[in-house]
Amino acid sequence: MKLVLFQAKGNQTVLPGLFTDRGVVGITDAVPAGVTPQTTMTGIIEGFDRLRPSLERLAREGKAIPASDVQLRPPLPRPGKILACIANYWEHGALEARPLNMFLKSSDAVIGPGDTIVLPEFTEPWIFMHEAELALVIKGPAKGVKRDNWRTAVFGYTGMIDVSARGEGRRTWKAGSWLGKSFDTFAPIGPCIATIDEIPNPNDVHVQFWVDGQLRHNYNTDDMEHLVPELVEFASTIMTLNSGDLIACGTNHEGLGPLQDGEVVDFEIHGIGRMRLHVRDPLKRTWEKGIYMGADSTHPEAVQRNRPPSVR
Repeated sequence: MKLVLFQAKGNQTVLPGLFTDRGVVGITDAVPAGVTPQTTMTGIIEGFDRLRPSLERLAREGKAIPASDVQLRPPLPRPGKILACIANYWEHGALEARPLNMFLKSSDAVIGPGDTIVLPEFTEPWIFMHEAELALVIKGPAKGVKRDNWRTAVFGYTGMIDVSARGEGRRTWKAGSWLGKSFDTFAPIGPCIATIDEIPNPNDVHVQFWVDGQLRHNYNTDDMEHLVPELVEFASTIMTLNSGDLIACGTNHEGLGPLQDGEVVDFEIHGIGRMRLHVRDPLKRTWEKGIYMGADSTHPEAVQRNRPPSVR
């Protein structure tokens, strides 16, 4: 099942729905109404076992609006927490995994399908890059979850672009500060939440990202240094995870490149869906277009498997 928040054309009200082969089916009458679209989706997550029979019936029989007649919104407009992995993919021919680490990304940075990534009006010598990632949608409260039980804490999956301001080469702004990743519009999320049963194995998912039609990211999540069960265990050991929180699983840096004014980007996670966004830079800065070879990139056309034989 694929859950969405959407607006019908000509209507500013954000409604919950299901994305189906027939189109988008509204589910307002079947789910508890929250004070905000975020609390509505959180309520669906927490009550899903009870709501599921009604939602499955609506998916089959409910009135569907053609997808072209709706505007999808971020399925989690303001997550309580966004935890994002630092790196977490095998790169540079490494034979040992790096220590697992995460940072908090601002929930105020969230935008959704069709929106615009706006580069900040700062004159620092930055370059702004895309990092397309699988994200786990949490069902909580979850604390001290062991990796063998990780599914008890995961409701489903969505996609997130971890837009990042970087200095020279691969150095994140201010020597690793999360601030360079938390500017407004720097956390596009969507296009939907795919429930956990939609993806048999989150460590076998294909991630792709295009800029003006040029394929950049093109990788499989089986190449994570630390797999999804470990991510859940690690995060829930540190803090309580609540329903509607996100854990972004990190990116494969192959194909990393700049975002700049006027570009159109497409992001797809197979099994979840595809969304398009736009890029605007009020300062009209330019960088060499394409793959940024100073950012660990290799040829983007092939899905690379860099996991060393010793850990396969």
